[in-house]
Amino acid sequence: MPTISIFYGIIIQMYWNEHNPPHFHAKYGEFEALIGIRDFSLIQGKLPSKALALVIEWASIHQEELLQNWELGKNDNSFNKIEPLQ
Repeated sequence: MPTISIFYGIIIQMYWNEHNPPHFHAKYGEFEALIGIRDFSLIQGKLPSKALALVIEWASIHQEELLQNWELGKNDNSFNKIEPLQ
């Protein structure tokens, strides 16, 4: 699974040809969650509350880039890297 960003030990990844709704995967240690791109909802999985807050903050800053990556993936194109949270 392609990694599109890494920050504070959190790995953000996307798959090609994923199911709707548009989402990304966030991994932190042994935790993994699917986060909706449009509303930043927790679709599946679990993250510690501080890690989830950082992921949502990052996603809100980069929502357009995440949606562009979603479209790229639907068309079997490579994903663009996205700046980490600083």
